[in-house]
Amino acid sequence: MIFKEYEFRPLILGGDITAYSLVRSFYEEYQVKSLVVNMSQGGAVAKSQLCDIIYYENLEDESVFLKALNETAAKFKDKKLIVLGCGDWYVRMLIENKDKLAENFVIPYIDEELMNKIVLKDLFYETCAELDIPHPKTFVYDCKEKTELTYDFDYPIIAKTANSAMYHYAEFPGKKKVFKFNSKQELEEMLANLATSSYDYKFLIQEFIPGPDTNMRVLTCYSDQNAKVRFAAFGHVLLEEHTPSALGNPCCIINEVNDEVVAQATKFLEHIGYTGFSNFDIKYDPRDGKYKFFEINIRLGRSNYYVTGSGFNTVKLIVDDLIYGKEIPYHIADKEHLFTFVPKSVIKKYVADEKMKAKALDLMKKGKWSNPLFYSKDKSLYHFVFSRLAFLNQKKKFDTYM
Repeated sequence: MIFKEYEFRPLILGGDITAYSLVRSFYEEYQVKSLVVNMSQGGAVAKSQLCDIIYYENLEDESVFLKALNETAAKFKDKKLIVLGCGDWYVRMLIENKDKLAENFVIPYIDEELMNKIVLKDLFYETCAELDIPHPKTFVYDCKEKTELTYDFDYPIIAKTANSAMYHYAEFPGKKKVFKFNSKQELEEMLANLATSSYDYKFLIQEFIPGPDTNMRVLTCYSDQNAKVRFAAFGHVLLEEHTPSALGNPCCIINEVNDEVVAQATKFLEHIGYTGFSNFDIKYDPRDGKYKFFEINIRLGRSNYYVTGSGFNTVKLIVDDLIYGKEIPYHIADKEHLFTFVPKSVIKKYVADEKMKAKALDLMKKGKWSNPLFYSKDKSLYHFVFSRLAFLNQKKKFDTYM
């Protein structure tokens, strides 16, 4: 493969489909070879020709993390290293340790004070209420104080962490990313198990908004250095992952345009002075016809390639803004495109909305679709086999968990 040299080089933290999507996006736009710092020697980026992998065991440990990054920066002193985290815990460590990282890093994330204001989901909902942005009814349970459960909405209910980075390290029986409970007894049992873990922040108890996966939406925005929203990509989710550890991650998305939701997100982001990429989880509520904001992620999500695959390369926004200081004209992702890392058979069997199912199959037929792992320019035989097996394994996962 032929690679080009620039004053910058991407440095990706992690090795999953998120990482590969970013590595691929950088190559597609710039033909640049990314650096991947990872604590696993397998996964989606393993033996890819698009990147050089630097292995560090126990990268989740902060001391190892700092050593890994600064040693890597020392090896590439002549480059501006655009460092992107593929997990909430990586992003948090980047933000909390900006002053301890080498000067040649470009870190496209907000500061710690703002992060704690919005990533802690209880505080996110407070801001939504202040700005009159629709969101689910929410009760905040304090794991330290053992708050009395006094919410006023009916079962079923949803329970999820208010601090994803801290929750990542928690270990307890029955751990899931998101819980759905049909009784108070089930909730209390989970909270008792949670109390045995290292997690001691807050847990959110929410009303359950009815509807299948096809009621979910995803919105990705980019705010420039002046905290002005310059780009938005709205996606209609057809399917989410249903394995316990990945529950709720979109795996099948069709791009749409929704000016109302983008305007609400813009109001939120510009009110708090946000910069960089943001990613919102949203659900359409058939009871009142409103789109309810669930949470904000301060990084590109696992399914970020739904943006690049539709013709709007995410990484170009970062490079234009933070490397070249270009003024970014406001634009939206307005090209219909199907993002999927599940096979056609899964779409046929599990997409609940017949109209959206038909649209997805039609886009596949027309060739207007992409799987971020399927990339013909990556000539790695290992990656080819890995990506096909991962694709086919999705059928087994859905048959097991959905």
